[in-house]
Amino acid sequence: MPKLPTIHATRSGGASRFLHVEQVDLEFSNGARRTFERLKGAGLGAVIIVPMRDDATVLLVREYAVGVERYELGLPKGRLDRDETVEQGADRELKEEIGFGARDLHILTNLAVSPAYMTAMTHVVLARDLYPQRLEGDEPEELEVVPWRLDELHYLLAHPEVSDGRSIAALFIAREYLAGRFEPRR
Repeated sequence: MPKLPTIHATRSGGASRFLHVEQVDLEFSNGARRTFERLKGAGLGAVIIVPMRDDATVLLVREYAVGVERYELGLPKGRLDRDETVEQGADRELKEEIGFGARDLHILTNLAVSPAYMTAMTHVVLARDLYPQRLEGDEPEELEVVPWRLDELHYLLAHPEVSDGRSIAALFIAREYLAGRFEPRR
C-alpha cells in the first residue's frame, strides 16, 4: 500500500446549495506536489434503496434526471436529513418515492460516487417486507414504479433509460447478497 500524500492546505473554491468545491494542496511520497479539486457534499451522505416486492422482484422508479436530460430508470435514493439514521432515511425515501415503507432494512455497503474528486458516500440499503405508506416528497411529479425481476438484471443493462452507476452497482450487490455470495463488511 503506497504512503498517502501529505495535505499541506485546503481552500474554498466555491459552493452551491448541495456541493462545495475545495482545493487541496498535496505532496506525494516521491516529492511531487499538486493541487487537486474535490467536491464536498453539504449533507450527511445519501441512501440508495433496493426495495424487494418479493424474493425475486425489485421496485425501480422512473424519474427525470436533469444531468442527462431524460427520464432515468433506477432505484429510489436521496440525501439523509439531519438527525436521521441511514435506516430512517431509507424508509423515508421509500415512502416518498414509491409509496411503501419497509419492516426489514439492511445496510449492505457504502459506495463512492467518484472517489477521485468527490467526498460523497451513498449507503446501499436492502429493503424487504414492504407495506403501503406514502409520505409527501420533494419530487415535482409522481414517480412511476417499475417492477423488475432480479434474474433479469442483465437485460436492464441494455435498457436505454439506465445509466446510473449507483443503481446498477446496488442491484448487483443486493442480488449477490440475497444469493449468499456476498457478505457485507462489518
